Amino acid sequence: MKNPDLSNPSPANPLEKSGLKRRSFIKLLGGGIFIFFQPWNPADLLSLPADQRRSLTKEYNAFLQIAEDGTIKCFTGKIEMGQGIITSLAMMMAEELNVPYERISMVMGDTDLCPYDAGTWGSQSVQTFGPAMMAAAAEARAVLTDLASARLGVPVTEMDVKDGVVFDTKNPAKKISYGQLAKGKKIEKRVDVTPKLEDYTKFTIVGKPMMRKDSRLKVTGEAKYAGDLRLPGMVYARILRPQSHGAKLKSADVSGAEKIPGIQVVRDGDFIAVLSEDRDTVDQAVVRIKAEYTFDELPVNDTNLYDRMVGANSRVEVAESLGDMEAGAKASDKIFESEFHDPYLAHAAIETHTALANLEGDKMTVWASTQSPFGLQDSIVRELGFPVNKVRVITPFVGGGFGGKAPHQQGVEAARLAKLVKKPVMVVWSREEEFFYDTFRPAAVVRVRSGIDKARMIKLWDYRLFYGGSRGSDAIYDVPNVKRTFFEQNMDSAPIHPFGTGAWRAPSNNTNTWARETQIDIMASAAGIDPLEFRLKNLKDERMIACLKAAADKFGYVPAKSPGGRGIGVACGTDAGSWVALIAELRVDKSTGHVQVIRVACAQDMGLSVNPQGSLLQIEGCIIMSLGYALGEEVMFEGGNVRTRGFDSYLIPHFSWVPKIDAVILDRKDKPPKGGGEPAIITMGALVSNGIFDATGARLFRMPMTPERVLEALKMV
Repeated sequence: MKNPDLSNPSPANPLEKSGLKRRSFIKLLGGGIFIFFQPWNPADLLSLPADQRRSLTKEYNAFLQIAEDGTIKCFTGKIEMGQGIITSLAMMMAEELNVPYERISMVMGDTDLCPYDAGTWGSQSVQTFGPAMMAAAAEARAVLTDLASARLGVPVTEMDVKDGVVFDTKNPAKKISYGQLAKGKKIEKRVDVTPKLEDYTKFTIVGKPMMRKDSRLKVTGEAKYAGDLRLPGMVYARILRPQSHGAKLKSADVSGAEKIPGIQVVRDGDFIAVLSEDRDTVDQAVVRIKAEYTFDELPVNDTNLYDRMVGANSRVEVAESLGDMEAGAKASDKIFESEFHDPYLAHAAIETHTALANLEGDKMTVWASTQSPFGLQDSIVRELGFPVNKVRVITPFVGGGFGGKAPHQQGVEAARLAKLVKKPVMVVWSREEEFFYDTFRPAAVVRVRSGIDKARMIKLWDYRLFYGGSRGSDAIYDVPNVKRTFFEQNMDSAPIHPFGTGAWRAPSNNTNTWARETQIDIMASAAGIDPLEFRLKNLKDERMIACLKAAADKFGYVPAKSPGGRGIGVACGTDAGSWVALIAELRVDKSTGHVQVIRVACAQDMGLSVNPQGSLLQIEGCIIMSLGYALGEEVMFEGGNVRTRGFDSYLIPHFSWVPKIDAVILDRKDKPPKGGGEPAIITMGALVSNGIFDATGARLFRMPMTPERVLEALKMV
């Protein structure tokens, strides 16, 4: 049975019809490099030692292939889910090889073709995979230049590369292209000195705004996602799901489903699925199954959750202890204590978890919307007993992930069914299934005790976080007495979370930045000074100071004490190695509690911005997405029953919510590139909270800040 015919390039088409005829094989041996151009075989990667298969390989052949026509394929285990690395990684390779950007095509997320990668998350693609890829490209460039030197009889020191052509700088007509050097001949050449990477001051591609490689495909609808794929004889599957995470199947009568023409019922223990060549038919059949369950529910819901967290028998970890809490309290003229409550959040990606699995002979191939192709491969190996070299995972374009597609249950389900029925099987989660099985962002409680002296300097910072995760919990301000304590799950106690939790864009940092920056604003107000001035006064981090000043300049900020009736909020923080500061203006309707964010200015220091246009898009996306967790998103539940199962009850941002957005990316071309996919999302909770206070004098300590909660807070003013 043939694989799907995918007409798209890059992640949606990891196997183009033309195939991979030759690829560059560059191997690090001792102090030198050997490069071979030889027939390519996927087994080259699969035959590597186990420790190299599950780490980013040092075998440079894994990164690139130069075709006879001079086009170049870049191989990466990373995937494209809207964040834009399909463009930025191509720019980095083009820059290092000195070839036109248009000649680079991306092959992404294919476990047979690409070097191992743990997963696409944490804004790590450019800052961690990028340098390894550029090092491989630099090695290839050096070897090819050396080969050209020998072919043309020109010293290497007198040669240069432009547009993939190596030429004599004294006689440019004397030249040879990468493609001519790599046209099917086996080439072996040693380079004694590891070449340096390109000088950033000479960059001609990196650092310039570039339209995304996938723009046309996605605008025209040509882009292929997992759910768009088709195979001959393929069937759709719907799986019998419990009513609650606390439920266990007691009995099931499948006779009602079996009566529907074209339905096949598959049962493997408690795993029951209905299959059909028609998508609508499986939806009709699964509800005909009469199932009974037993329930073992945790005594928790969205109302008592926070008390349960604080009162639990938790494992306590002191992550940081600087100075002395008692001394800090004595040095403080004013002490402030606050408690913040943050709910569970769903990822709510437009594309639900989807996978197509096909068992052909003894090899399982799975096309899946996952952030971790190699993780899914490992899961199939572990759960279904296949050897690792008999499982191939390919990730086409992914329609949003935000951390929620790091888990890949749907891929294992599809593979399990394909193994049972010996047919290609597609599993597409419904929206209800997506909400039910999503790994939610953890709910959390944060307690902060802080103090300032008469000079308005912070002297005390006692930060206690219950179950939320530590990312972004650093004080960031210059405080002599700091303590950070985390309360986490005690393995001997009942679970705190009644369902799965996991990463949600900038995991934990949204919670921690909201709590920290709101507490900072509380102190600034009590000190009677402008909130921006208070931050600058208590900061020593020059890059954070620069971001705050740049945001203020972009916003046209005028200092004032808060509350001042203007509705302006300030917040800053760090994430993924980047610094970020935002200032927002909002309007509060005191009669309805409705909050409208009018405009936002953002300044971001992310080191070298590989693609400024892509970075800007990520900043804007972060700001818009963050309006959801600040103003509307919340998962409601009773025990293991997730009551929020669709967009009718889960409020994501609307077009009418979108403010005017101005952004500045600080010029840091001399610094290594850092993450840009998450930093700007971390501040919106504090921006809205602080803006509401500035507008009305009301403080909110629970998210989302819905109209009902705003009205309740206004009653306290």
